[in-house]
Amino acid sequence: MKHFADLFRKLDRTTKTNAKVEALADYFRIAPPDDKLWTIALLSHRRPRRTVNSRLFRSWAAELSGVDLWLLEESYHVVGDLAETLALVLPPPTERSDHSLSYWMGYIQGLANYDDEGKREAVMAAWRGLDTTERFLFNKLITGGFRIGVSQKLMTRALSKATDIEENKLAHRLMGNWTPDDTTFEDLVINASEGDDDSRPYPFYLAYQLEQELVELGEPIDWQAEHKWDGIRGQLIVRGGEVFVWSRGEELVTDKYPEYHPLADLLPDGTVIDGEILPFAEGRPLGFNVLQTRIGRKKVSKKLLQDAPVILMAYDLLEWNGEDIRPRPLAERRTLLEQLVDQVDTDGVLQLSPVVDYTDWNELAAERETAREKNSEGLMLKRKDSAYRQGRKKGDWWKWKVDPLTIDAVMIYAQRGHGRRANLYTDFTFGVWDGDQLVPFTKAYSGLTDKEFNRITAWVRRNTVERFGPVRSVKPQHVFEIGFEGIRKSTRHKSGVALRFPRMLRWREDKPVEEANTKEDLLQLLEQYGGG
Repeated sequence: MKHFADLFRKLDRTTKTNAKVEALADYFRIAPPDDKLWTIALLSHRRPRRTVNSRLFRSWAAELSGVDLWLLEESYHVVGDLAETLALVLPPPTERSDHSLSYWMGYIQGLANYDDEGKREAVMAAWRGLDTTERFLFNKLITGGFRIGVSQKLMTRALSKATDIEENKLAHRLMGNWTPDDTTFEDLVINASEGDDDSRPYPFYLAYQLEQELVELGEPIDWQAEHKWDGIRGQLIVRGGEVFVWSRGEELVTDKYPEYHPLADLLPDGTVIDGEILPFAEGRPLGFNVLQTRIGRKKVSKKLLQDAPVILMAYDLLEWNGEDIRPRPLAERRTLLEQLVDQVDTDGVLQLSPVVDYTDWNELAAERETAREKNSEGLMLKRKDSAYRQGRKKGDWWKWKVDPLTIDAVMIYAQRGHGRRANLYTDFTFGVWDGDQLVPFTKAYSGLTDKEFNRITAWVRRNTVERFGPVRSVKPQHVFEIGFEGIRKSTRHKSGVALRFPRMLRWREDKPVEEANTKEDLLQLLEQYGGG
């Protein structure tokens, strides 16, 4: 754990990408193989299942430190992070532990076999032998909230520097359904062959939002345009006579979408398609609201299959007859994909994402305006000679999303943030007018500048009406423009609606609260854009 704690301190002290890469590369050069494997797992979001209830965790820390539980809770609201709060209030260690990261990961996983008293004794024993930073990491790992500001891409770059293995090869090797319990560092990283695991997907190629004017992209003929369909990005793999379906979040979701199972017999072995898991019926995409009824379900009933049918809207062909064709130009991959979809009768389960027919940028802009009525998020622009790369890159692929829906709302509640923002009010609840009452309808916590967050924090402290733990109700004096991607009915909200991806677009200091939007305005947006 010493090496891992030292790595955390180095990463926490810098915001410079190169410094983080060097720190990680140095760690991968000296850490034991099992610790390297667990570090890769943690930084690629393969965290162990939570084994301790946070309420019990708090009470044990209060007991060991001699701090009243109410005071610990108040401290948590100030610090903003439970793991850090507990690490700070615990007394100095009375023992010294030199166990490795992999030892502690096994220790944490083993807690699942204990009763509450056994967990209490084991956790307290661990706390007595760890220093403050090690306790913080132990607490983070045990509560399942481990994040240290390092992306999987950055970790892969550092691992490449430490092992002299090409970054793109490593990125592929680290994909798939592995855990530290069923592989080793040598097998996963050093001796791995990309063909070892039939289910292994490729890293997804992601796009940035279009930043420049269309004319700056050059000639329209050099670009392929298609709609950005509003579903779940996924890869469909047929290898070894089986079908595997992966979401972009590296979740194996094959069993959740039985519509795709017949493709194992219909598509040739060695086929990998990048596409969209898309709700679809009667010849058109349905709204994302429909797909949400299937997300998170462990079992898919016949009724759900009827009410929320899905297809795979195919974007790209990544593997053909067992060959990785990602380096080939998009135009060539597209031709092969068209031939595949045309030759195989999948009863509509596999469909080709249509290419937009346009001759100039003005025509494309007009097509973008039709996106919402087609249940699309906007357009994707892809250079025809582009290879299929990994991660988010600029230059060859751009997403050109439609402008968000907006509503002007009044801030009525404020809550402190977490971690580095624990001393600022950054999480807000907004209301719209229903007669002469403000009805809460959404929360938002992103979109303001640091300077604006500091200003609104100072205002909240001076204008609090009531306190509810970390939450404060405030005087209704400030209007904010809230942007969102979609709207749907909701019985859980007083307003009757729920928003998709709400965020603050701007602080409307020019607008009096009396001119904020109404619940009726929300319901009109629901009627216009909330269909499925």
